[in-house]
Order: sequence, then structure tokens, then C-alpha cells
Amino acid sequence: MGKAKPPVVVIAGPTASGKSSLALRLAEASGGAIVNADSAQLYRDLPILSAAPSQTDRARAEHLLYGVLDGAEPCSAADWAAMAKAEITRLHDEGRLPVLAGGTGLYLRTLLDGIAPIPAIEPEVRAKVRANSVAENLAELMPLDPVAANSLNPGDTTRIARALEVVKSTGKPLAEWQEHREGGIGEDVELKALLLLPPRPWLYERCDQRFAQMVEQGALAEVEMLLARNLNPNLPVMRAIGVSELGNYLRGQLTIDEAIAAGSQATRRYAKRQYTWFAHQPPSEWHRFHDPLVGEAVDRALALFGAAG
Repeated sequence: MGKAKPPVVVIAGPTASGKSSLALRLAEASGGAIVNADSAQLYRDLPILSAAPSQTDRARAEHLLYGVLDGAEPCSAADWAAMAKAEITRLHDEGRLPVLAGGTGLYLRTLLDGIAPIPAIEPEVRAKVRANSVAENLAELMPLDPVAANSLNPGDTTRIARALEVVKSTGKPLAEWQEHREGGIGEDVELKALLLLPPRPWLYERCDQRFAQMVEQGALAEVEMLLARNLNPNLPVMRAIGVSELGNYLRGQLTIDEAIAAGSQATRRYAKRQYTWFAHQPPSEWHRFHDPLVGEAVDRALALFGAAG
């Protein structure tokens, strides 16, 4: 018989679906640790607005990769996957269960499936692409990579720039590179994955309640301090849900009620996109849990992990 593969748990789903609380229960019961898989929670600038774990939660179980980066540091999916792999290896060496929790699907896919071996982009190519408008880049992309050009949202500055950089620097479209992935850990671990997909009305109500609570708990001060740093607006931390909306209040462009309404709406829209992605993109064998995580549903969800829980 071959050597047993070490276990890894993934608890994923849209924002406000209850991932963190379920992961905490499982990590506490198993003696494991929670590994953050949420892009916003990587940054120490927005603990309230990103719903980072409280000190009380941290005392109940070890939390890893929360608040480990400064907002001025960009972090790609590959960067996160490298950090996560290191923490997972350490936990396995200690005989402990890694519990990945988060809603950034690209992070999880990169960790499990690996990344395309795209060479480094030539600096002059990157500088030229980044200096152009999204419309100029899309027009240039069209004859070079029509598949990407026609599939991307015309306003998606980041993805259009990436597709153009890759094809200009390497001579091959991004899709060709992505056919071959390497470095994923999916084949080397015993994966137990749970996707939280509660009823949308319940989820959206939770989004509204949570955003209002964040403002009450001090999210405005976080955003004010962040904006005072005058960081590049394209950095991930600057694109976190709520930064733009609360920033508009701080600049006098919205009332506080309007800013909360706008932030709540942005949160619901983000949750909707995440819901659609997690409902359809992960493998069919990943268990979909459709009940709200309240009462006995929490115990039923934990039971799905069997001995791990």
C-alpha cells in the first residue's frame, strides 16, 4: 500500500456565508490551523472592512496569512499559493490539519491545480501596456489574441493588460499557456472541500447587516488612514469592497447613509459573483452545502468532514 496522503480541508464560498466560523469550529476541534484564502484579509490595513478574525477567534485556533502584508505590496495568486504551500507543509510536518478558508477562487485554483509556466514579461512590454488606456490595449489585443479579446469585459483593465502582455512578450496567447499547469498540490493531498451556497436572500441580508456593522466598528477610520497613504489605486487593497464607497463619503461626495447603501450593494454584487463561480467552477465532487449555517446546520456541515472534524 502507498503512503497515505496528508489531509487538507477547504471551506469556500461567497462573502458572509459563514466560512470563518465553520473553519474555526473545525480547527478548534481537530487541533488544526486556519489558512487564509481571502485576498483582502492578507492585508493588515483593513482588519474591520475585510472581516479579519478577532483576537478572541485567534485565541481559539491558530490563524495563518491574515494581515501579513502591507497595502503597498501587491500579491498575485501565485504569491499567495507559495505562502500557503509553506504553511501547509509546516502544519503537515507537525501532524496538524490545515483548514483553508476564504472566497478567492483564483487563489484556491492556483494552489490546487498549479499555474501556467508563463515566462517573465519583458519590462519594456509591460511599461508600454500599462501606459496605454484599456481601449487602446483591447484594440491591440484583438488581432493578436481574438479569443481573449472577445471573452473579456471591455472595461476589465487588469485582465486585458495581462492578456496583451503575455501574447506580446511570449508570442503565445494566454489560453495556450494555461493549458499546462504546474506546481499544484491537489494530487498530493487528501482534499476535503465544502462550498457554502446558502439561499441568496439570507446571504444578501447578511451582507447588508455586516457592512453596516463594519461602519459602526470603525471601518471609516481604516479607510481614512488607507487613503491618506496615497497608494496606487490599482493595488488590491485599494480595490477592496467598501474602500471606494466609504472614500466617497470621506470626500463629501456621499452622505453616510448613501455610502453604507453603496457599500452594501457592492458587497451583494461581489457575493453574487462569488456564488456563481463557486456553484459552477470547482469540481463536482466538492460538496455543496445549501442550508444557512445556523443551529443544527453547523453540526451537519462539520459532520461532512468525518474524522477530520
